[in-house]
Amino acid sequence: MSAQDRPNILLITTDQQRFDTINALGNPFIYTPHFNWLTDVGVTFTNCYADCPICMPSRATIMTGRHGYDNHLVENDTSVMPMRENATLPGLLTRAGYQTRAQGKMHFEPMRANYGFEHMELPMDYYRARNRNTAAGRPKAHGVGENEVEPVISTVPEEESEIFWTVERSIDFLETRDETRPFFLWTSFAKPHCPFDPSLNYWQLYQNRPMPQPIKGDWSEHLKDIPPRLAQSMYILSQQQRLSPSQREDSQRAYYACITQIDYTLGLLFARMREMGLLDNTWILFTSDHGDMMGDHGLGAKSVHLEGSAHVPLIVCPPAGHAFAAHSGERCAHLADLADIMPTVLGIAGVEQPESVQGMDLRALAQDAQMPERTLYGDTAHELFMVRDARYKYIYTPCGGRSLLFDLQQDPHETHDLSAQAAYAPRRAAMHAQLVDKVAAYAPDLLREGDFIRKPEGSHADHLQRWPGFHSTVFPTDVLH
Repeated sequence: MSAQDRPNILLITTDQQRFDTINALGNPFIYTPHFNWLTDVGVTFTNCYADCPICMPSRATIMTGRHGYDNHLVENDTSVMPMRENATLPGLLTRAGYQTRAQGKMHFEPMRANYGFEHMELPMDYYRARNRNTAAGRPKAHGVGENEVEPVISTVPEEESEIFWTVERSIDFLETRDETRPFFLWTSFAKPHCPFDPSLNYWQLYQNRPMPQPIKGDWSEHLKDIPPRLAQSMYILSQQQRLSPSQREDSQRAYYACITQIDYTLGLLFARMREMGLLDNTWILFTSDHGDMMGDHGLGAKSVHLEGSAHVPLIVCPPAGHAFAAHSGERCAHLADLADIMPTVLGIAGVEQPESVQGMDLRALAQDAQMPERTLYGDTAHELFMVRDARYKYIYTPCGGRSLLFDLQQDPHETHDLSAQAAYAPRRAAMHAQLVDKVAAYAPDLLREGDFIRKPEGSHADHLQRWPGFHSTVFPTDVLH
């Protein structure tokens, strides 16, 4: 396939958006007309997971097609740089003749390393520009930190927001690109990651509106009953457990308002693409790097392998008139993960994938209902692990040797822990053995005599340490949201 004949590709990602935040997929509390449109014209993969539901590992997985555990990046660790050691998605596309652009949050290390992109514009560029021209106010002048979940209103008008800048600069790229080459544009929003600071008009859409109630299970009725390691991220980042029920609802309203602000602003991008005739030859993929527990099971933040944190939206939309459009509007229940993004994009572009890639082309999943189901694995910080097959999810932490087992076919909200029931002992043992075998292949030092080396469980009080993510808008960082 010559460069001129290759289709354009738009990858849209959000930061910290749960799987259940799209109206068309069953959430009646949220406004998402343009995400709804994507579900109408594309295929939605309803069981997509982040194997390490944290920013840097997920973004490295998208860039390399490799899972966080095999990249040896299982937390936000700036000393591990898998994009230096592996072929990258933009690098391969650039060499194949694509014009490649990164617009928005990348969260790479080092921050300005392009890892194959021809051009990058990062959130720090937005803040640098706004700090040079303060006539419209300063963004994030409210002082709420990057991990704090208390709601707050944006301190700049909508047209001066980072969300608007991300779309505006994406449109500018489309209008000024080299039209003799196909493009790969990664439009990457830093929201709805906290601080939950929507523009005032979006907050007003949700003010006083009802919100879904948090999920509770027979294992999570009281915070003290939850394995302490599962709550650690919340204690370190957000202390969401301190919010009253009404405060939690306000926090969720602000979170939803940020998602709606992204959605509505994407309408400008899609409209401009339609006007330029780009929808006729552009594939659109949408996903998020991880979710947010949002009070489910008494937990907040991310990093755990429960549904609210690890289960993310994923939609693949073909150009108008493409043969794949025969599947428009379909829901694919096959297991998928973020490692599938790279081989899908390479397959669309007609670029051979390197042997290092571990994911698979999502188009094949969507078109083969009889395809054998995969087993997915997860690892966060070598202390939180997951095995997910077509029906069950097994979660394990060596901190105290605690485990959870859910039948997601019968219990999609993870309300009933089966791990202590005698009838499920064989299932639990089998999935634990699968996990041990997997870990033995990439981190054998975590094992001894065929099982995990146990660590002290600690208590909930041991984890009462908070990092609210204080950042000024002049400090050079790619994690300003």
